[in-house]
Amino acid sequence: MNGLLEDGVGLMVLGMGFVFLFLVVLIFATGYMSRLLNYVFPEVPVVVASKPTSQKLSSGVDAQMTAVITAAVHQHRNSKKP
Repeated sequence: MNGLLEDGVGLMVLGMGFVFLFLVVLIFATGYMSRLLNYVFPEVPVVVASKPTSQKLSSGVDAQMTAVITAAVHQHRNSKKP
């Protein structure tokens, strides 16, 4: 029985060693491929055209609707208080 247990532990260590080795190789291969792709296909910086910002942001909602929504929110918040 002792020989069977030693064989099992040896097989376990061998399997864990191969998995560890594979993961280490995978980490280095992924890093190398990342550097290679960045070298072959460099990222081009995006040029954003500056737009003049207006003082008032148009959200598509008129002033009356804004007042109605504000009043509804105010009324809802006040009705929750005991």
